[in-house]
Amino acid sequence: MTDITWEKVEQRGTPVPSGNKTERLKFIIGGLLIFAAIGYLIVMGTLNNTQYFITVDELLSNPEYIGQTVRISGAVIGETIQYDSQNLIIDFTIAHIPKDTDNLAYTLYQAVQDPQAARLQVHVENQVKPDLLKNEAQAILTGTLGDDGVFYATELLLKCPSRYEDVAPDQVSDEGV
Repeated sequence: MTDITWEKVEQRGTPVPSGNKTERLKFIIGGLLIFAAIGYLIVMGTLNNTQYFITVDELLSNPEYIGQTVRISGAVIGETIQYDSQNLIIDFTIAHIPKDTDNLAYTLYQAVQDPQAARLQVHVENQVKPDLLKNEAQAILTGTLGDDGVFYATELLLKCPSRYEDVAPDQVSDEGV
């Protein structure tokens, strides 16, 4: 009997068909698409989250804001806070605070004490009263200004003045808690 063996004869100079170049190209294109998508998401997320607050004065002085979703900031007037725990409704009033301030605690204190400061009634539904909702807290609200002059908030964030007590301990009060 004869033995049959198979040998592959290597021929130099003739290209061996291979998918390596096309696979590498597909991998590079896919990687670039993924990086482009991640870059796009980062840029869009950054731009969408860069929201500037408008002040109470700006909101009340421009009728174009009525019915539009906006983000505002103001100082909580503690004595106006009313909470209905049965229906989860919070009503309170905020006072105008300027956008730029060097001493936030003192600015919040002055805004609440100033009877001439523009004020805005706020209505929040379906939210438990936050512990930080107290006199002179900075409220950051997202919502719409109604035709009735009430701001209907869908989002309520608070900065507590006690965080700034070391800066201006004599100007910050906890009345109206």
